[in-house]
Amino acid sequence: MQIFNIVIAGVGGQGVLMASKVLAESALASGMDVKQNEVHGMAQRGGSVISFVRIGDQVSSPVVMPGSADLLISFEPLEALRYSHYLKPGGRLLYNRVAINPSTVAAGMAVYPQDVEEQIAAACANAHGIDALAIARQAGNGKAVNMVMVGTVMKYLPMDEEIIRDVVRKIARGKGVEVNMKALAGGAEA
Repeated sequence: MQIFNIVIAGVGGQGVLMASKVLAESALASGMDVKQNEVHGMAQRGGSVISFVRIGDQVSSPVVMPGSADLLISFEPLEALRYSHYLKPGGRLLYNRVAINPSTVAAGMAVYPQDVEEQIAAACANAHGIDALAIARQAGNGKAVNMVMVGTVMKYLPMDEEIIRDVVRKIARGKGVEVNMKALAGGAEA
């Protein structure tokens, strides 16, 4: 199998790293080699977070180079736009349409672009946005946006969806399992 490159982007506190862990552990459970890398940046202050997951028969580096990602999963529209250059031609972008103001916007030092979705469409012909927050809330917890987004991409991944569900069950444990399973299902339906 050729290497399948995934970039996951969002804002600190949205669960980017948990989504990355689910995908990496699912690849391992599928018998594939996987490398994972993340950049936290100013995550604890609501700053940008990006994670790379590379899956294949033999993966030597955890870094996804710009222009080589098969899939970009973004938990926030501006982050989708910010990291769209990582996609290869024909790559797929799935993003959460719910905007979160970065610290510079919250401080009045910048303005959130009103046409961010139009800019995303111009940057990536294969982009699809959903209201992941509404789906997560319907599943029982607004914090489950990360599992909604994992659910949206399951059919595009080079691994069996049931393996992903099993990994989520294992990681979520306890009361979180039901919510996370509903969030995965809601994302898959979206």
